[in-house]
Amino acid sequence: MAVYTEVADEELAQFIDSYGLGAVVSCKGIAEGVENTNYLVATASGQFILTLYEKRVARDDLPFFLGLMEHLAAKGLSCPTPVRDREGCNLRELGGRPAALVTFLEGLWLRKPQPRHCHSVGVALARLHLAGQDFAIPRVNALGPAGWQPLFERFRGFADSVTPGLADTIEREMAAILADWPQQLPAGVIHADLFPDNVFFRGDQLSGLIDFYFACNDMFAYDIAVCLNAWCFEPDVTFNRDKGVALLAGYQSVRPLTGPERVAVPTLARGAALRFLLTRAHDWVYTPADALVVKHDPIPYLQRLVFHSSVVAEGSAATYGLEDQP
Repeated sequence: MAVYTEVADEELAQFIDSYGLGAVVSCKGIAEGVENTNYLVATASGQFILTLYEKRVARDDLPFFLGLMEHLAAKGLSCPTPVRDREGCNLRELGGRPAALVTFLEGLWLRKPQPRHCHSVGVALARLHLAGQDFAIPRVNALGPAGWQPLFERFRGFADSVTPGLADTIEREMAAILADWPQQLPAGVIHADLFPDNVFFRGDQLSGLIDFYFACNDMFAYDIAVCLNAWCFEPDVTFNRDKGVALLAGYQSVRPLTGPERVAVPTLARGAALRFLLTRAHDWVYTPADALVVKHDPIPYLQRLVFHSSVVAEGSAATYGLEDQP
């Protein structure tokens, strides 16, 4: 179970009382989650998610994350909304950690998404991008291109223990991607981590987006590229073009891509694959064997990276279901 910080019953009761939500009825640790400790808390007023922010989430970033969720919810996007206490604060401290209480979002994440679900994800992503355009607090993408080399250097000497030749592959791919990285594409607030486990459905109906703790300011098309990697590959790491078509069509039904964005999709998808390969390989090397969380295998993202590199070599975004003409 990914509960890093245990909370005593008395501490929890005092914390919840500050929100005026009634007495605690139940509290259960949530096993899923890598970055933070999460509890499902039921009170007389309903169900809520209590999050304690662990060391990998910078305290200074929390006003951005919590403010963004409030902003998006106010714009009509379905996402968890921070609850403010009697003094109007949405960030407190519990168990020696920064802590926040957010509304509970009904739904489940899909283990086997289909093209129709990918279409809904595209629609929701575009709505997020539009809703976040007037959000006032900026946040740099710490895992964007400027952060790749420093991250790689932290595990370069151990990279080949993940799979032989990985260090050389990363070095070669990084150089090629950075040389082609697009500039001045439409940008704003992006989710940056919209994997299937961060999207809830009720049946076939998308019920909301969660986990905004990688959100930042970056190119909208990069966020699409993250989703192509996360949603459109099968378990055997073959690309499902039907899913790509559906995701891109859903997105463009709300926000059509510009010509330069279309051209940039293959490079951005290649870069997104590298970003997740780097973080997963780093964690594969450094996460202790007795850690509370299951390490994500980096190899599927190495395979994605190889695929995207071949698409870049072909010079067409049509492989993803998006014609590369302006």
